[in-house]
Amino acid sequence: MQITAKLASILPEQTGNGKNGPWKKQDIIVETDGQYSKKVCISLWGEKHDRNLLKVGSKLNISFDIESREFNGKWYTDVKAWKIEGVNEGGGAASYYDEPATYAPPTFESDSGSVISNDDCPF
Repeated sequence: MQITAKLASILPEQTGNGKNGPWKKQDIIVETDGQYSKKVCISLWGEKHDRNLLKVGSKLNISFDIESREFNGKWYTDVKAWKIEGVNEGGGAASYYDEPATYAPPTFESDSGSVISNDDCPF
């Protein structure tokens, strides 16, 4: 799944030791756009994310997985990011579509070598 949202808050980093060794987790709070904006807590595990992108107020494209698990009769849900990208101010990744389109009508040469413009065409 993917979400584009503004980074609202960065929570303190958490560390610990598990059965597979030491772990590191960073939770962030993002806020969606729209009339009824929502805040979502997303977990970043390990060192695989570019921490330089995490600036409060920046817009991010976040790819994530949602996972729920049961413990003692209660269900817990995690939103785990697996890819984070910054969004430029234009609202998306830069591409040639962001440039204004330019179009010049074609010109043609007649058999005699003179240039025919669109105004000379009979249709």
